[in-house]
Amino acid sequence: MRPNQISLETAKMISEKLKMPIEHVMHTPPHILAEKLKQAEEANEEQQDD
Repeated sequence: MRPNQISLETAKMISEKLKMPIEHVMHTPPHILAEKLKQAEEANEEQQDD
């Protein structure tokens, strides 16, 4: 499987949000990254509501 076709800046942003190494971000399938980002955003919204 080839690495994701995303920029380094985008990979860094995703890496920081998901607390994952950039290498993992680059090799995780895009649909899984999207789901993880969605879950992280929902968790962040819940924390802000408290």
